[in-house]
Amino acid sequence: MARLEHYQNPAAPKADSIVVEVAAFVLDADGRLLMVRRSVNDHLYALPGGVQEVGETVSVAAVRRTAAETGVDIAVSGLIGVYSDPEHVVEFSGGAVRQEFSVCFRGRPIGGELRTSADGNVEVLWVDRSLLPELTIHPSVRLRIQHGFDERAGSYFA
Repeated sequence: MARLEHYQNPAAPKADSIVVEVAAFVLDADGRLLMVRRSVNDHLYALPGGVQEVGETVSVAAVRRTAAETGVDIAVSGLIGVYSDPEHVVEFSGGAVRQEFSVCFRGRPIGGELRTSADGNVEVLWVDRSLLPELTIHPSVRLRIQHGFDERAGSYFA
């Protein structure tokens, strides 16, 4: 399903729903960030993650989605933030428009092997921090990445 992200766009359609999504900020032993590039969002680079399913906690969803998207098993080690900006809406090809609601966790790799997924990832990689400015990343994801590297004393929420 194709999706179009609108961020601080007064012409964006109005959201008709909100769905809990999770993301994982995961660094390897060399300090490289785990990222995916998805075919469904204009091939932008992003943190691994996805929708929370009924019957699971948000931290379990982050572990499940990271493994499904990247092949990397993680342990959640902290909360980076909760992102619910009403000026960030996602428009889906089926007509749904969702307000952003994402919980971003810090995780550490504990196993698995890097691989793409069957659900739309075209690339999975460990990225050196110095190369992040060269990648096409949505501003809302860049904010999560910056907060992850900041290692704030408290969690971000907005």
